[in-house]
Amino acid sequence: MTVEAADAPGPSHPLAGLLHGAALVRATALDLAILAGHLLLYPTGILPARTAAPAPPRTPAIGPAPGGTLRLPAEGRAHPPVVMLHGFVDNRSVFTLLRRSLLHHGWTRVDALNYSPLTCDIRGAAERLGRHVERICAESGHSRVDLVGHSLGGLIGRYYVQCLGGDARVRTLVTLGTPHTGTRVAPLLSPLPIVRQMRPDSALLTELSGPAAGCRTRFVSFWSDLDPLMVPVAAARLEHPDLSAENVRVRGIGHLALPVHSGVAAEIREALAGKGLRRAAIDAA
Repeated sequence: MTVEAADAPGPSHPLAGLLHGAALVRATALDLAILAGHLLLYPTGILPARTAAPAPPRTPAIGPAPGGTLRLPAEGRAHPPVVMLHGFVDNRSVFTLLRRSLLHHGWTRVDALNYSPLTCDIRGAAERLGRHVERICAESGHSRVDLVGHSLGGLIGRYYVQCLGGDARVRTLVTLGTPHTGTRVAPLLSPLPIVRQMRPDSALLTELSGPAAGCRTRFVSFWSDLDPLMVPVAAARLEHPDLSAENVRVRGIGHLALPVHSGVAAEIREALAGKGLRRAAIDAA
């Protein structure tokens, strides 16, 4: 539930339009500043990230877990590996600050998967994600991972979880400005197949809206009230009767700010730590 200040102008208040317009200008200016900085970092994210070799397992290599089952030595550590998925025509550099934040707060393995800017099918990208997750589980000894997806990356993660059995491997999926119900922005890009898949009522989104009984993944969706790439902005909310989903409204920032804002990063850490979220809305302005 989102709690609004008691004296905040309502939608019909004469100042509401002016306040919204001023907030939109500020959010757009911030997004442009972030875009300028991101363009400088973009070349660093083209190549795959270097992943440190996993530490050798302690003895015994395999031991009993509660209940008598076997588990690898990494199993049961505080934080499973995190895999990050960037958005359309982007790369892993968008997660530079968020990755640094997670590593600083105790996460030991945070990967970012680059997929080709020529990717034309969310389903194919989700299959590649599945192979990547299997490799990480084999290397780390963890049976499950957490996913963080920005924009299109959130749909790739969601398709893997819902339609490819990824809920057996993904504990939590965090999405940032992901068009869960489709966005009508940039109609001139509609000839691109992957953009058509993000349109409302596309075959892919219709598939994702279907039954998902028994899905074991927890979803946390961050959406911004000033996201210009979500038309309407509520498209980034995840509402599905079969999914365990929490929605967090972020006020005052745009699409590009979601992966870099410190307040959002703090709530992402709470979600990945398996804790309940402290708030249903973030005042980011």
